[in-house]
Amino acid sequence: MTLAERLGAFASANPADNAQMRRFAGFSLFDWATVGLAGRGEPVAQAARTLALASAPTAGGARLFGGGHAAPSAAALANGAISHALDYDDTHFGHIGHPSVAVIPAALALAEARGTSGAALMRALVVGFETACRTGAWLGRAHYEAGFHQTGTSGAFGAAAAAGRILGLTSDKMTQALCLTATRAAGLKSQFGTMGKPLNAGFAAEVGVTCALLAQAGATSTSSALEGPQGFGPTHAGQADETALTSLGEGWLFPDISYKFHACCHGLHAMLEALREIKAQGAAAPEITSVVIHTHPRWLSVCNQPAPRTGLEAKFSYRLTAAMSLAGLDTAALDVYSEQTCTRPDLCALRDLVQVVGTEAVPDTAAEVTVTTADRELHAAHDVLTDTDPDRIEPRLREKSETLLGARTSNALWQETSTIVDQPDVSALTNRIAQA
Repeated sequence: MTLAERLGAFASANPADNAQMRRFAGFSLFDWATVGLAGRGEPVAQAARTLALASAPTAGGARLFGGGHAAPSAAALANGAISHALDYDDTHFGHIGHPSVAVIPAALALAEARGTSGAALMRALVVGFETACRTGAWLGRAHYEAGFHQTGTSGAFGAAAAAGRILGLTSDKMTQALCLTATRAAGLKSQFGTMGKPLNAGFAAEVGVTCALLAQAGATSTSSALEGPQGFGPTHAGQADETALTSLGEGWLFPDISYKFHACCHGLHAMLEALREIKAQGAAAPEITSVVIHTHPRWLSVCNQPAPRTGLEAKFSYRLTAAMSLAGLDTAALDVYSEQTCTRPDLCALRDLVQVVGTEAVPDTAAEVTVTTADRELHAAHDVLTDTDPDRIEPRLREKSETLLGARTSNALWQETSTIVDQPDVSALTNRIAQA
């Protein structure tokens, strides 16, 4: 069987039920809706909505973040871009990207347009998330290091699987949807720092919807479109890691998902979690004489702005975000990343006590931090891949949501996403995301 045939068979079948997988899929749906609602006023969100609204159908459309209807493919593009506008959504380090912002908009747009039940939506998300993660692992880090944004590439295959599941595609037609996706999946890391990055997520969601609909209508492609000569993998620097398909349909990669609890680059999160532990030991900003952060050298070219001047630059600064955390600022809040924060004298003084060291022995999902005061030395280490206890993750996701949306909206959203599996359709959730 080709890779697409194996993934197609998985996505169209009924994989074994797994309580952990279901719970994390629910967490990601809640988190995705939270960050989408919080990001609906961003400039890229306005541009994507304008395009989508121009395609508004007379019937059978899907709602957009911020209101209005659009054709499912256009709604998927807009909602994917909007939900990635803040770069505050979930990350999977095996997938090497953000699965939810590609998969959920594709599945939800078709689910709403076709009156699909909440249970069917969740089954589609499960296979879509796992397909994205398996494809990302198969492509591997070589694909990412070559310059491809796997949210846009691997995510498109997950979006196609989820969309195809909503449409009820057979194994053969699901395979064709994935093969058609291979000729359209795209996304470049050179777009990071621009509106192109969140649009990559939207493009992936749209590709998933379009290719699933084409396969349903009878369009076909070569079955070796992923791994064959001049296929997606060989032409996109893929590693073709066959171990990525081990236990497909029985074991699950997606529950290794990592959620953002700080409104900044994910490369900073292990450090900020370590600092939480150090602050719990009683470290206070006025007493600190030095801070040393050990991180993998890979992050030094990504999020090591030494003296940021703008709110956006602050989101990519070990030194300033460390100072913010130690000074008691809420790094989960969007408005603390500002020019005013960058120029506060007390924060700048604390920032200048921070040293960032690239250390190969530290995994790229981890950080080690030492804070020295006049009379003691405090140490902590954290690896975001250890944040896998759902009973600890749930309250932090809800706290994040309340910070972004307020308690009333957040609590209603939690109710709607946590009970969606029992609902005859997805209208409660889509009504919520359409709030202006």
